[in-house]
Amino acid sequence: MSIAIRIADRGDIEHIAQWNTAMAWETEHKALEPAVIHRGVTAVFDEPRRGFYLLAERDKEPVGCLLVTYEWSDWRAGDFWWIQSVYVVESARREGVFRRLYEEAKDRAKQARAVGLRLYVETENERAQRTYAGLGMERCHYFMYEAEF
Repeated sequence: MSIAIRIADRGDIEHIAQWNTAMAWETEHKALEPAVIHRGVTAVFDEPRRGFYLLAERDKEPVGCLLVTYEWSDWRAGDFWWIQSVYVVESARREGVFRRLYEEAKDRAKQARAVGLRLYVETENERAQRTYAGLGMERCHYFMYEAEF
């Protein structure tokens, strides 16, 4: 089994949209509107300032992805790279796919002189929390608040 990581391209939009829909359902039992998620994924390719997707392939078959977006830190005069929209197909889980995606994101962030990596995780998703801790990430001391429109 060989896992390769590459920058996603427009030909991957359908996979990414499907995986985001599956991830939202698996983690939050939230049904995403297909037209909205398709538009949202496509918008990343339309405006590179929004970020980029990394795509994992196992034996040349797409099996997972993540989205990197940017947050400017005036305290550090640099960008944090946010890892979002993480998904690995069920048949490829526990095979190191996310680890490879994370390592690629981390390497690219360091090359780009980002000041760090951040991600969100559901408070009840203990398996993911253990995975992130196992990669050397630490739980930070911030709470997240939002106001949706």
